[in-house]
Amino acid sequence: MLAIIRGIIVILFTILIFIFGCIYCLFSPRNPRHVMTFGHAFGKLHKILGIKLVERIPAEAQGYGPSIYIANHQNNYDMVTMSNAVQPRTVTVGKKSLVFIPFFGQLYWLTGNILIDRENRTKAHGTISQVVNQITKKQVSIWMFPEGTRSRGRGLLPFKTGAFHAAIAAGVSIVPVCVSSTHHKIKLNRWNNGTVIVEMLPPIDTKKYTKEQVRELAEHCRQMMQNKIEELDKEVEGLNKRG
Repeated sequence: MLAIIRGIIVILFTILIFIFGCIYCLFSPRNPRHVMTFGHAFGKLHKILGIKLVERIPAEAQGYGPSIYIANHQNNYDMVTMSNAVQPRTVTVGKKSLVFIPFFGQLYWLTGNILIDRENRTKAHGTISQVVNQITKKQVSIWMFPEGTRSRGRGLLPFKTGAFHAAIAAGVSIVPVCVSSTHHKIKLNRWNNGTVIVEMLPPIDTKKYTKEQVRELAEHCRQMMQNKIEELDKEVEGLNKRG
């Protein structure tokens, strides 16, 4: 019964956000500040899902300037658990086909996210240059999932190098964002779904790396994030046992 009630609330909340968001964004379409606004709105759903969210976002993060944020991608709950970590003028990269999804696609485009053609191999090679152009021209940050897909309980998957190529080419820092494990730990029919910790690590300067060292940079970031996620999981386990 609880799962049904939560499901109804989430669906109604989402529909309202999509409708209101599309109308709101029409007054300043494609403005990158909208992504944070509506990302934080979705972040409020953690209370409905019975999640206690612990967010460790440095106060100075809003002053980082254009950066590439990388995060571990676990499942659909990521939209709720990590949305509050999105910083001003941060956008994401998605497939062009997303725009055809009713309400979501229109809001995704209106909020200023970058749409690319991933099906066309020829155009796909220009994705990195497109991301770099957006960073330098519009002074935005990019949020990316270097695993390339949801891990769904398989641990932190190997990183693809696109985000790191873009960071080196644009000369911006990489900011890792780590979220404790949520796979099989959130059940809609359970009142208390425990604690989830989101922690933003210090920026990593990419200017000392060359494009030939991109895999070294990717592996460095992955190892750092893996260590932090393991640390967060142990902390969450202790917190959940105590309360």
